[in-house]
Formats: sequence, structure tokens, C-alpha cells
Amino acid sequence: MIKVYYTEYFNEKVKELSPEVKKALKHKLSLMMHNPRHPSLRTKKIQGHEDIFEASITMDIRMTWQYMDDGILLRNIGEHDKTLKKP
Repeated sequence: MIKVYYTEYFNEKVKELSPEVKKALKHKLSLMMHNPRHPSLRTKKIQGHEDIFEASITMDIRMTWQYMDDGILLRNIGEHDKTLKKP
């Protein structure tokens, strides 16, 4: 199982999410810990960034992350366009 780390910024953004989105996030993180490329996550590399990826939480909400030596670092979460401007 993959270790998951969180930036302080990510944690702050999670506090702003609705209960429904938080529930979806919990489910997606469970998938990610077993397989970061699970089809349900719709993982893809963010253009213009060497090592930052995005994954879908809902149709409108995305999170960004990157691989670390021993796991994954979650960087940002929020509305699609706003989140991808500041991955």
C-alpha cells in the first residue's frame, strides 16, 4: 500500500469542501493508496509540470499530487480550473 502525505495547503483546502465531496475524497484516496492509476481516478500528468499529476474526485473537483521516494504528496484540491492553475 502506498503512503499518502498532505501539504498544509491541501489540508486547508479540504476543510472548505462539502460533506459530500469529503466522502468522495475519502473513497478516491482509498483507491489511490492501492493504485494511483486506478481508472476511476482519471489520473493524468499536468502539462508544463514535470512531476505533478491530477486526479478526479468528482466531475468538478480535482486534486493534484506528486510521487515522493516513499509515497505520494497531495498538493491541492478544489474546482477544476482553479486547482490546475496552482497545482
